[in-house]
Amino acid sequence: MSTKPLPKLHYTNNDEPFHQELMAEAEAYLAQKGDHRFANSTLLFKNFLLLFLCAVCYFFSLHQVTIGLFALYYFGFVMSAMLANINAQHDACHNVFFRTRLANRIFGRLVTLPLGIDPHYWQVRHVDYHHIYPNIDKYDLDMEENGVFRQTSFQKWYPHMRFQSFYWPFIAGLSLPYIAWVFDWSDQLGKTALASDKKNLTSLTGWGLFLGSKILHFIIALMLPIFILSSAGISWYGVLSVYLITQMLSSLIVVCLLLGTHWADPAFYTAPKDGKIEHGWYYQQFTTCCDWYPSPKIFNELLGGVNLHLTHHLFPGWSHRHYPALMLIVERLAQKYQLPYRRLGYLELLTQQQQFIRKMAQNPNKQTSYSESD
Repeated sequence: MSTKPLPKLHYTNNDEPFHQELMAEAEAYLAQKGDHRFANSTLLFKNFLLLFLCAVCYFFSLHQVTIGLFALYYFGFVMSAMLANINAQHDACHNVFFRTRLANRIFGRLVTLPLGIDPHYWQVRHVDYHHIYPNIDKYDLDMEENGVFRQTSFQKWYPHMRFQSFYWPFIAGLSLPYIAWVFDWSDQLGKTALASDKKNLTSLTGWGLFLGSKILHFIIALMLPIFILSSAGISWYGVLSVYLITQMLSSLIVVCLLLGTHWADPAFYTAPKDGKIEHGWYYQQFTTCCDWYPSPKIFNELLGGVNLHLTHHLFPGWSHRHYPALMLIVERLAQKYQLPYRRLGYLELLTQQQQFIRKMAQNPNKQTSYSESD
């Protein structure tokens, strides 16, 4: 992690004709439906139902007398929270779940408690860096170099990375806990580039929110189950093991859904020295991520639109309930303007992800680099 400020980059091609027609068709779609960009009552109900399921599973997990049943209900607690984060918090961090920023922030602060992630820093990294600079070396903070797992051809290769196609699920499982206990604290303590952009929670209120959320997560997710279940003979290390395993499973699922779309036949870029990116922002999005459909398609309702990831990148200010319709507009206009739109099936997505991981595992001194762009 670097504390050096990142020089601003500028896309020199504004893709204005494509932008104007895309926005015009999207607005026409809304007008025809008499709708708005935000979540509707159906989506709100679905997500509050997920949160209710999360609370029910947590309640029953605290009333078990065997480690097996505790693990089952606790798994339901964490998975329900994870699905609520994918379906609602992702929209909330883009301020489209509710109509007001304050409501989105309060909701985000509450729904992330079971996972231990600070919603402010996740939002800053996701919205202010990843969405603007996807797959740009050192600018896309979702792909920071870590010395363990090589994600781009610009990152240093180490011999142990030859085996990353085997150990990548373990690394993916550690991603969310690493964000919660390393990235968040590094951001808060001013040890990353976010400090130079003055995006940390450095005020007294900010520190209170940050520490309060971390302490509440620790109490709710770990200390309370340890205290209550000790009377049933369930050991503290048994509870801790269940906590770690379920957090890692939720992390693995999130990484496969979100980052995986940037591992399917991707392009990667280095920041130009003069700060001027020759192509446009839209071209950047089309060449670095894709849309995909789950199998069976009913799972689309559980994924919160993250599978239509390119469409999300083009319409981050729209609720994901609109993505299936917007995707069709994107696909048609991309063909008209000769932009490389991709929509994959689930098996095709997994195949390309694995090919990418294996490619990054190879010694770059013995091969040509992978989809490098300047």
